[in-house]
Amino acid sequence: MTHILHLDASARPGLAGKDLHGSHSRNLSQRFVSQWQARRPQDVVTYRDIGQNPPSIISHDWIASSFTPEPKREAWMRDTLAESDRLVDELIAADVLVIGTPLYNFGMPAALKAWIDQIVRPGRTVDINEGNLLEPYVPLLADRQRHAVILSARGGVGFDAGGAMAHMNHLEPSLITTLGFIGITQVHQIAIEGQEVGGELLAESVAQALNKVDALVTQLQQALQVHRTPEPA
Repeated sequence: MTHILHLDASARPGLAGKDLHGSHSRNLSQRFVSQWQARRPQDVVTYRDIGQNPPSIISHDWIASSFTPEPKREAWMRDTLAESDRLVDELIAADVLVIGTPLYNFGMPAALKAWIDQIVRPGRTVDINEGNLLEPYVPLLADRQRHAVILSARGGVGFDAGGAMAHMNHLEPSLITTLGFIGITQVHQIAIEGQEVGGELLAESVAQALNKVDALVTQLQQALQVHRTPEPA
């Protein structure tokens, strides 16, 4: 079975086209997961609505606990890291990470940044390669094939690579950097643009994005089937 971890980071709880002021990024991520399950209902989906239920912001106690080797942690340190451990466990179990997120003020929503800070963990998702200045970090999630799918929505236009506003887009580049740092390097991106423009431009962007989502589901299901290790009988 394939495990999917589905995150929604939009502050808007509804779906664009169905709910007043609904979210386009949620619409894309729901489309991806529903299409996936329609073809592979046996696969497992773990869902976290971090837009409505944001992870905790890391604190001094969190940092102290995270950088203390596990055998030396006191009880309060384990309690401090309990939320992070749950989030990391979900990520480690996932074969496909689906992130539905808007572009807010040229970057990611605070809730998504909070999730990132919770899952970049020494000894769990990345190790420090002491004494090696050329490769100081070891990505621990490079142990097997994982895919990340970033489904985003933007108010303006031209934020894709090569676009007039690409230099102001710090959402996908930041996510790709962070995911690569912990070992997830197969990243797929689909975006809707033009929410602030509306009209035919937005409608066309939505239609194109939904078609790309459907095609990506087919592509990833085929790729994962090819590389899947046979399960014991």
